[in-house]
Order: sequence, then C-alpha cells, then structure tokens
Amino acid sequence: QVQLAESGGALVQAGGSLRLSCAASGGTFTNYNMGWFRQAPGKEREFVAVINWSGTNTRYADSLKGRFTISRDNAKNTVHLQMNSLKPEDTAVYYCAANRLVYVWAVPTTTSTAYDYWGRGTQVTVSS
Repeated sequence: QVQLAESGGALVQAGGSLRLSCAASGGTFTNYNMGWFRQAPGKEREFVAVINWSGTNTRYADSLKGRFTISRDNAKNTVHLQMNSLKPEDTAVYYCAANRLVYVWAVPTTTSTAYDYWGRGTQVTVSS
C-alpha cells in the first residue's frame, strides 16, 4: 500500500509561483509513474502532468505547457510540481497519484482511472 501526502498549496496572487511536493511511502517509489491532477469547484478532475519512473519522460496538459514543470527525486521518494505565472483559473485542489508500472518503457498515462493510489490533495488558490 502506497501512501501519498501532498504539500505546498497556498493562496497566491496571479502571476506568482508555487511548488507543490508529494511524499510517497509504503512502496518502491521507482515502481510507479507519478502524476498530478487537479479539480476545481464544480468541475471534473483533470490531468496536469505525469513523470515516468526514471524521470526521463514527462507529459503535460496542453494548456499548461511552459508554465508547469514536474520533477521527481527518487532518492527522497518525492515528486514536485513547479507552477509559474499562475492564473485564477489554476485555482483547484491538486492531487498526487501513483500509477504502477506494467512496462518500464511504456509512455506514462494521463488517464486518471489508471492510477492506483491518490493523495488527499492540497488547495491552491490564485487571486486576481
């Protein structure tokens, strides 16, 4: 059983930056691709970014490319999401999720239903 704990959410002004972190425990971290998703009030959960087990392959939601960066530190069992040039529409609860590897060479998935473990989320609020 993998436990995930997000941190770093806050209230920030538009144009600002935040760095979210997700600490994993209870499993072998490199057995998982790691993703970030978000859910705004009244909206469905949406994909933000994913990074493969080795950190060599990343994918982003098209609307977020260039502003968000995902990274991982396998020595510390953590994954990060650097968010720059934040906009009010980025306001949401951000969730970290772990997707168990099937093939090490597979492209990491952006589909939320493929993820096996989820954190409780961290609130990001961007004021205008």
